[in-house]
Formats: sequence, structure tokens, C-alpha cells
Amino acid sequence: MTEAAHDRQRRWKDRMPPDRAWKPRVGMTRESRAAEQDRAAGGRHTRAVDVGGGRYARASIALRLYRSTRRIRAYLRWSQEGETREQYVGEVDAATRAANLRQAWSMARTAGYVTTESLPSGSWASSPASRAVMSANKGRDTKPERLLRSALHRKGLRYRVSARPVADVRRTADVVFTKARVAVFVDGCFWHGCPEHYRPATKRAEFWQGKIEGNQTRDAETTATLEERGWEVIRFWAHEDPMEAAERVSQVVRERSEGT
Repeated sequence: MTEAAHDRQRRWKDRMPPDRAWKPRVGMTRESRAAEQDRAAGGRHTRAVDVGGGRYARASIALRLYRSTRRIRAYLRWSQEGETREQYVGEVDAATRAANLRQAWSMARTAGYVTTESLPSGSWASSPASRAVMSANKGRDTKPERLLRSALHRKGLRYRVSARPVADVRRTADVVFTKARVAVFVDGCFWHGCPEHYRPATKRAEFWQGKIEGNQTRDAETTATLEERGWEVIRFWAHEDPMEAAERVSQVVRERSEGT
């Protein structure tokens, strides 16, 4: 046995593992827990349990402290046919929860308990990883949108959600202030080509470049069309601080409301 392995074996021999080695942070949401698991596993697409028939279940790692033995044990958990399934993975011994989750995912992968999710037939994505990114960045009612709406609500503002600012213009804004004529858009970093976080695809590069450029052209046309109709258009990237975004929106809405 190496010295490092011997140190790990006796790490918690005379003392209890600290909470930070296994407990989740206080106040973690469902979304933040999922992000924590994604980081530890190396991506959402690698958290797959093959349940047969070309179907996969999204798994997570649960860490439990057994005080009688001063050991932290890791369990793989997933839902299958309406029931929660569990598989013991092994003992982990790192000093932090993040490191123990990484250790447990590695063990689960080595044991063959999890696999990398295959792409469904007809998927546009070039890989499971890119499909996971696209799934997390598309659609309405995203987490960044909800955080912004919550911050706006706390400021006493009332608004419409996912509505057309102008009835005869087929463009939908994420947040609409009808009286002040302010339309707010929260643009996902992948689909709208964020200069800070967007990374060009290496596979089917021409296709994806055209897709993103098309979205950017549509965004510019939407902004121009609404401004021609007398609307103020405010755009944020999904990664921007929702509190700062809400402050900016609040200022614009109040200024335009006072001017009407």
C-alpha cells in the first residue's frame, strides 16, 4: 500500500468527517443541485443509467455519513418506472463534498453503473454533450428568466410573461411592460451567440454557424421593429446578474411610465 493510500485509509480514524466533506450547501435549489452533479460527473450526458429500450434515466450521487464507522458512503440514485432505485458505489474520502462527488462518479463509471447517453435518432446535435448544452439553453421559462422575474416582482413591478409587445407582430418578449412599452429579452448564451460563452461547434460547423447567425439577425430585426413602434427593447444575456438586470429594467420602466 502506498503512503497516500494509507493516509486516505486512516483519514477519519480518530475524528468525524467535517460537514463540508459530504453535506450540501444550505439553501441549494433543485437547479443548483443538478448543476453540482453535472460538474462532478463531467457533464449531464455522462449521468445516464441505461434502463433498456434505448432509454436512459438521469442519475445523481448521494453522500451519507455513517457515524459509527466515520465513513462517507456514496450511492447512485435514479428514477425508473416511477420508483427510486439505488446502487451502492463505495466509500469516498476527500476533504470536500465536490471532490467526493467527483470521486464517486469516477467509481460509478468504472464499475459500469453509468454510461454516456446516446443521441436519439434525428437529433441535430453533434454529440451528447452539445445536446445537453442546447437543451439547457433553449425554450421559454428558463432559470435566468425566472430569476429576473422574481427580482422584478420584489421591486414592486408587474408585467406580462412571454407575450407579444405588439399584437400584429409575431415576436414574443420574455417580459413585457405594456403601459411603459418596455420589452425585455433574456438571450441564451448558446442559441444567441454570446461573445463571452459561445463556442463555435467543431462538427457541422457551417450548419451551426448559420443557425446562430440566423438567430442574431432575427434578434436585430425584432429590436428594430419594436423600436419603430415606440417600444424600448432591453436585452440581457442569460449569464448576467439578475439583480443588476432588474435594477436597469426598473429604472427604464419608471422613467417611461412617468413620461407617459
